[in-house]
Amino acid sequence: SRLRRISMMLNSCRSQSHLALVDVKGFDPSDVSVIVRDGRVTVSAEHKEEHNTALGKTCNYRKFMKEFSLPPGVDEDKVTYSV
Repeated sequence: SRLRRISMMLNSCRSQSHLALVDVKGFDPSDVSVIVRDGRVTVSAEHKEEHNTALGKTCNYRKFMKEFSLPPGVDEDKVTYSV
């Protein structure tokens, strides 16, 4: 299940230096953006698909955003992420 998979991922992160785990399943890595500014981390993702069919055009659009504050003392320039 999704919850079990997330739990396993969190348990595999044994380092105290990990701040967050954000689930962006369903988005391509190129759809995901991470911005660190003013003591905050913003993770956003946006995906748009357009398809032409015999009946017309369909469009699927998804957007996700999560924002959280960095703990006191964390240097913004040293924050890293991976997708």
